[in-house]
Amino acid sequence: MPPKAQMKDVASLSREEARAELARLAKLLHAADKAYHQADAPDRSDADYDSLKRRNMDIERRYPDLKRDDSPSEKVGAAPSEGFRKVRHSIPMLSLENAFDESDVAEFDRSVRKFLGMSETAPVAYVAEPKIDGLSLSLRYEDGLLACAATRGDGTIGEDVTPNALTIRDVPERIRSAPKLLEIRGEVYMSHEDFAALNARQDEEGGKTFANPRNAAAGSLRQLDSRITASRPLRFFAYAWGSVSEALAGTQEGAINRLKDFGLATSPLLALCDGIADLVAHYRRIEEARATLDYDIDGVVYKVNDLGLQARLGFRSTTPRWAIAHKFPAELAWTRLEAVDIQVGRTGALSPVARLRPVTVGGVVVSNATLHNEDYIAGRDAGGNEIRGGKDIRAGDRVQIYRAGDVIPKVADVDLSKRPKGAMPYEFPKKCPECGSPAIREEGDAVRRCTGGLICRAQAVEKLKHFVSRGAFDIEGLGAKQVEDFHGRGWVAEPADIFLLEERDSEREKRLKDVDGWGERSANKLFAAIRERRRIDFHRFLFGLGIRHLGEAAAKDLARHFNDWPPLAAAAIDAAREPAIDDATQAALDGSPAWKEFLSIDGVGRTLVRSLVLTMDQEAERASVERLVKHLEIVPPDARASDSPVAGKAIVFTGTLVRMTRNEAKARAESLGARVSGSVSAKTDLVVAGPGAGSKARKAAELGVETMDEDGWLALIGDA
Repeated sequence: MPPKAQMKDVASLSREEARAELARLAKLLHAADKAYHQADAPDRSDADYDSLKRRNMDIERRYPDLKRDDSPSEKVGAAPSEGFRKVRHSIPMLSLENAFDESDVAEFDRSVRKFLGMSETAPVAYVAEPKIDGLSLSLRYEDGLLACAATRGDGTIGEDVTPNALTIRDVPERIRSAPKLLEIRGEVYMSHEDFAALNARQDEEGGKTFANPRNAAAGSLRQLDSRITASRPLRFFAYAWGSVSEALAGTQEGAINRLKDFGLATSPLLALCDGIADLVAHYRRIEEARATLDYDIDGVVYKVNDLGLQARLGFRSTTPRWAIAHKFPAELAWTRLEAVDIQVGRTGALSPVARLRPVTVGGVVVSNATLHNEDYIAGRDAGGNEIRGGKDIRAGDRVQIYRAGDVIPKVADVDLSKRPKGAMPYEFPKKCPECGSPAIREEGDAVRRCTGGLICRAQAVEKLKHFVSRGAFDIEGLGAKQVEDFHGRGWVAEPADIFLLEERDSEREKRLKDVDGWGERSANKLFAAIRERRRIDFHRFLFGLGIRHLGEAAAKDLARHFNDWPPLAAAAIDAAREPAIDDATQAALDGSPAWKEFLSIDGVGRTLVRSLVLTMDQEAERASVERLVKHLEIVPPDARASDSPVAGKAIVFTGTLVRMTRNEAKARAESLGARVSGSVSAKTDLVVAGPGAGSKARKAAELGVETMDEDGWLALIGDA
């Protein structure tokens, strides 16, 4: 898109110029819709998108006869992905018209009154609530049970994501006091804290990191494997409804309170407002509170409160006449880049961070911004293509900061006219700034990594933090802060040292109770928690090792296959004895017995095997693991599994379960030695189908996979 200064004002466009501009805008907006709604990877900011769409509508108003058949103003969202079953919404899920300033809000109020034939002084009450920046979701309850959950899609047809929605803790499987038919609409989102933790976990495991919480929420909900969705910390706010068998209330406020009574989360910032002045005042209050919220919002939505008036006002082709979204201004600001620092993560990744002269962006004081990697600093993307017009980033530059809900904001642009004389291109370090070890960048990897391993303090501390994290050893009272303290005191250098803390506590200089913030009682409580974790499930032990690419799901797959640590370690050591791991030898490696065994495990691929093998091939790393093992009793997958009727079977749950939650069913199946999958394939042994089962049940029938209902499943496993 050309800079605004180069674009002709709409009023000065000739008919031919307007026709060409509408064609250009249609192409840009359709591509942006697809990137946002289908790929969950928006390629332009909300403010940029809104500006394009507003320009399109202004041209259409000036030249209505030039309006295109594929006009973006007639579109809502994007077509649903082919990977999901399609769901037709009984009542379309429409978008909202936008307001960008107080004059737009006043025009909205005038249009409501004019349509209803009301005077300017007649009272009209509105409700105002934050516009959550997430993914729209419809929940259809029949006789109190969740029958279907669907994304908005193109507004008319969405995607069936019922199994995924059931993993969200704010989405009840049953609403006992609900009308016979109740369709609830709301927004799936992710909190800032959970988003930061997810990205950290994804980075540690070598997975895809997300640009912002909205992308993370959308990508997590639209997974074909509901196990992945279940592992993501999604939340849900209810703000509207679709088809209902009986009226919820007479007002918008009353209906939202009814949804709250059903046990659904609704916005605590919803307010009843009397006229424009009240609306704008509440907008300012929410705008001021925006920086303190733990989730992203991009504006405030105003709705006529009286549902009778809403019904009279009705809808335009893609938007309701009784609601509007008052958007926040773009979150952009210019400041000085004072320095570039390098942070070293658990896997040795060198991550550059911009240290900024503090600046307020969207109500938040920002002093740091992510610089992603060395290519981003140099003005290139991972494919070597130019970004920011090829402008590199240097210390002293005047830079534009973009914040759109990101935990760490981004550097969006550089003002070369303000670049200090003598500013030198940034030279990315080839050695680790923490330990001095070589920092190498493997072919195909966007990140440079320290090779120091355990001798690198930064890696050691981050590995220890991962070791005590929730999915790993989860030692109560021993978190990131305590790990840093104990490492700094020289008490804990590797995981095995944690299990020596109590033994060494008798040494005068290592008495925990004498440390500020600790006492005898709290020290003893920590020692008890550590003793409790000497007995650890095999998969938690594996995940706790912090091996790159080894996530919780893969750890469970490996644990089920090898059943204990010695055979897994032996297989990894055997694999490490094979020729050097590179593309030229990979085909030969795949056929070797050790590699063949690893690659035969569902959920385990070459990238993970390489990581595991490289770890066991390093003498220091292997010795550290063996020192840890001496302190532990590693518990194999549930011993009952060998006698269960589903041991070793691949099982898929689909539809609604009545007698237990989906998570309970999954946990029970896994405890009996089964592997639970989110999709049906030729490798599936059994499908358990409840009410509402759709494409998975049909696919099972096509493939001849055994299918049974919930009662049959419970009868099969019995007391096993």
